Amino acid sequence: MTTTALITGANKGIGFEIARLLAEHGVTAVIGARDEERGRAAAERLGQPYVRLDVTDEESVQAAAKWIETEYGRLDVLVNNAAIAGGAAEPSRTPAAELREVYETNVFGVVTVTNAMLPLLRRSQAGRIVNMSSELGSLSMALDPGTPFWETNLLAYNSSKTALNMVTVAYAKELRDTPIKVNAVTPGYCATDLNGHSGYRTPEQGAVIAVRLALAGADGPTGAYQDENGPIPW
Repeated sequence: MTTTALITGANKGIGFEIARLLAEHGVTAVIGARDEERGRAAAERLGQPYVRLDVTDEESVQAAAKWIETEYGRLDVLVNNAAIAGGAAEPSRTPAAELREVYETNVFGVVTVTNAMLPLLRRSQAGRIVNMSSELGSLSMALDPGTPFWETNLLAYNSSKTALNMVTVAYAKELRDTPIKVNAVTPGYCATDLNGHSGYRTPEQGAVIAVRLALAGADGPTGAYQDENGPIPW
């Protein structure tokens, strides 16, 4: 029986690479993207299906869930990858409206998509949810002047990823007695549109940990926060 995965924001960057690597493992990797032209183009490149999905539009998310149910009957893997960065002003000059915009995609969008897909994931023998977080969401690293993340004090983006980590833990706790595993991963500082391609890692490198946990066996973790080398501090 074919494993089916949905990757949000998969028309480019790390999301595209996650889909590509999953497809190489024989997974049907559904490309979720709000831009239909770009989404279909990415899907055609990979030979994988596309579904229009805007994580900030609940009607779009519900329609995507209905399409997956009709086409596949269930969902085995959900990768919540879609995210936006927000501005780079210091916290005291960051308007609350910017936080609302960033949270709409990075936090509320994840909850909207996860809730819509959970009935399909519950039909899987081994459902997996992978949330794409960041080292910038780590409170421990944010408070450590010795880390590379000390200077990157982005109120909207960083706090959205901290919130996403708690969202991950909350779902992992709710689903702890089911076969579904829920984890947060950080891809590292990858060169993508999100950061103006300033990262020193490739999107393919960033995708590795997400794919690893998307395909984790029954002995894999749940409620974890990991990079490709293992657990990182919350």
